[in-house]
Amino acid sequence: MTDQILQHLNDSRHVLVASHENPDGDAISSLVAVGLALENRGKTVSFFNPDPIPAVYRFLPSANRISTDAQEIEKFDTAVILDCGDLDRIGKATDAVRHIPVIINIDHHVTNTNFGTVQLVDPSACATAELVYRLLLAMAIPIDRDIATLLYTGILTDTGSFRFSNTNQAAFDICREMVERGVQPYKVAQYVYGTYSIGRIKLLNLALDSIELSHNGKMSIMTVTQDMLRQTGTQPEDADGLIHYARRIEAVKVAAMIQELPNGLGAGKARKRYHVSLRSDGTIDVAAVAVTYGGGGHQNAAGFGIDASLPEVKARIARLAEIL
Repeated sequence: MTDQILQHLNDSRHVLVASHENPDGDAISSLVAVGLALENRGKTVSFFNPDPIPAVYRFLPSANRISTDAQEIEKFDTAVILDCGDLDRIGKATDAVRHIPVIINIDHHVTNTNFGTVQLVDPSACATAELVYRLLLAMAIPIDRDIATLLYTGILTDTGSFRFSNTNQAAFDICREMVERGVQPYKVAQYVYGTYSIGRIKLLNLALDSIELSHNGKMSIMTVTQDMLRQTGTQPEDADGLIHYARRIEAVKVAAMIQELPNGLGAGKARKRYHVSLRSDGTIDVAAVAVTYGGGGHQNAAGFGIDASLPEVKARIARLAEIL
């Protein structure tokens, strides 16, 4: 399969690299690393994500090149879609991207639908960044400090600093090699985990105050609304990672964070657009839950979008507690 991908990339001239909406560290790092590698091979590359890059990841080399506007998609002969279980995960550009002649699907989610012309999908990989590392080796791309920082950050964040069950031997081997190539773990950790704006601290306070527990105490539900963002002067990406506080509550097996999206169905209307993030302690497969709502992810971390009123969303999620 890698040989087919290499042939398609070798034949390409104009390439779109993209990753999923509400991007995390793995999605951003993988996107940029592939983009830089293709430019190294003389390709014309556009970097795309439908949503703004979270502040904690803006330190990443060339992350500022990622655009939320995918213009002139008809000019591309190839699209490389990274860290997406389904093509729909690239949001507003999905319909246009479907018409690109060659679509390369690189992902590690077990819920991947095997979309595209050719796929490099391996759920045993700790992160999509691990698959990108393999691809760069096959392409004989020199891994400089910038690409090393991207790969290291993608693996670090998607394994939860090597705490999640997807942490494998490759996670340690690749990250060790990236450190040898110039990555400074302390500096990466400072950017990703060590710096919060005052607005994000205020948002955290409101989010913690919103937490509700199921009757059996095995599920926690956190809510982040547009009004909370306005109150604290924060952006949607500032809510990234807040769900972990709800997950760490004693006896909780599954945490859910309901986040109202800015592109909802209209101010003042009961039904709005929400993104629901799910996190498990490892005993519940939340990816299987997310798939039933058109989403996807990993066994311990998944999500989906839904149009409903906030009480309706909470009621649907709360029903999950009955099986815990």
